[in-house]
Amino acid sequence: MTNRRANSRIRFLVLGFAALFAVALGRSAWIQVVEGPGYEAMASRQHRETIEIPAGRGTIYDRTGKPLAIGEQATTVYADPRHVVAPAKAAVKAGAALGLDPDVLYPTLRDRTKRFVFVQRKADPTRARALQEQHVTGFGFYAEERRTYPQGSVASHLLGFAGTDNKGLDGLERSLDKTLAGKPGYEIVVRDPSGQAIDVVTSRAERPGRNVVLTLDHQLQASAEQLLSIYVRRWQAKGATAVVMDPRTGAILAMANAPTFDANGFTYAPAEARRNRAVTDLYEPGSTFKIVTVAAALEDNVVAPDSSFVLAPTINVADRVIREAHTRGTERMSVRRILAESSNVGTVTLAQRLGGAQLASWIDRFGFGATTGSELPGESAGMVLPFGSWSGSTIGTVPIGQGIAVTPLQMVGAYAAIGNGGVMPPAHVISKIGGKKVRHGAGRRIVSQHTADRMTAMFRDVVLEGTGTEAAIPGYTVAGKTGTANKVENGVYASKYVASFVGLVPARKPRLAILVMVDEPKGQIWGGVVAAPLFRDIARFALQYLEVPPDAPESKRSSTLLASSVITP
Repeated sequence: MTNRRANSRIRFLVLGFAALFAVALGRSAWIQVVEGPGYEAMASRQHRETIEIPAGRGTIYDRTGKPLAIGEQATTVYADPRHVVAPAKAAVKAGAALGLDPDVLYPTLRDRTKRFVFVQRKADPTRARALQEQHVTGFGFYAEERRTYPQGSVASHLLGFAGTDNKGLDGLERSLDKTLAGKPGYEIVVRDPSGQAIDVVTSRAERPGRNVVLTLDHQLQASAEQLLSIYVRRWQAKGATAVVMDPRTGAILAMANAPTFDANGFTYAPAEARRNRAVTDLYEPGSTFKIVTVAAALEDNVVAPDSSFVLAPTINVADRVIREAHTRGTERMSVRRILAESSNVGTVTLAQRLGGAQLASWIDRFGFGATTGSELPGESAGMVLPFGSWSGSTIGTVPIGQGIAVTPLQMVGAYAAIGNGGVMPPAHVISKIGGKKVRHGAGRRIVSQHTADRMTAMFRDVVLEGTGTEAAIPGYTVAGKTGTANKVENGVYASKYVASFVGLVPARKPRLAILVMVDEPKGQIWGGVVAAPLFRDIARFALQYLEVPPDAPESKRSSTLLASSVITP
């Protein structure tokens, strides 16, 4: 090879290397100058992570300051599978610390297509801390709240529950979710190649939710729930409901249902057990509804308490024959006695004197066919037939509580109006939000004080003679009404009944309006036998607990007057 050829090849190689270097230098400059910001952002995204910091959910308290729903501290454990060095070992460590099955956890930790997976949501903080101290590569931890209900099943129907993400799913937890939830914060964290956090770039503090104070009393609530369970078992009933209200303000002190459930394990409770029957379920009220007919007749001056009528044991109304619940002959009965003995024929007679259009307007005036305006989610308006749709026999059925459907909350509100001097108080369960008192208004007048006083007096005559004697409370006067009504199934009356009692105590100056309703009792069906004793037991505990002084201390049994009703379709 000649020197000239050798020099030529060397120059060619030098030029080739120079060209390659120029291309590499140009590409480097292009990447750095033109594409650099894009790659920088990509690298930043790979090493930065935004972590949401959930806000603490507000606590729900009862009227005494007892917590009914709280947030407990928990720790959520997560992982980035791309940074988990040894998935099998990591699964074993996490399983041992958190009480998980490593075989179930392993496939999740080895799935490198994902950048974020939960190892365990809301784990026990102590267990999570033990795992964190092992410094498992690729694992992360952040504080979170776990919603718990320290009173267990107490007021579970009313409170509802919140899910894993602390979002309200039912009851007050759902209807007050925006109030309770607060506003989450966040942190932008920089991580090293192994996934460990090395710096917090920026953050925003979370804003906790506001606390809520209810009018509910956990002691009264627990007592009512316990008594409902006892009576449901005693009568082998399908269910039962009780509402305890302060007639002066409309504040709900207890709202109980049976069967019940523990809100801490709501996922295991059937939907039937989670329903708040006091506001969602409708029932024909039977003779407890006669309070509307009689109060309307008195207020409109159609009759007076001592007005009397000669009443046969039956009365024809269009194509219907209305009968008394118990056999009797033709008798002269005063309005006072009609209400006391719950005469169907007498009540229909009063309704005919009043007139269908006027009775329909009074039903609206008492609030039936509309919600009470309470804060309770899922409240039904009931079912009231508009007067324009009445048939010829409606004037014979609606006055005695048939062909109309109401909620327990509506029914107790009507009696609270009588106990409050004729003014219906606004039914409510929320007392304070965020430390500020919630105003509910003064209520609206339904009947005059004079009519309310006469109605109360008319409920206090037959405790020693009528079928409602079991509602009597020694030392106290009680005003109330029993009811027994057939249930409707598939449009026809079935051989199933609802036994109820609604009353005021002490009758001379009512502090409590209480409704009890037992659904499908077995063995006995009468309100005076099934529901009146339940009312007595709930009221007796409440009076003692609230330290309400007796208003009839001279009597061995209170001079309570109850009227008993039985509806025969």
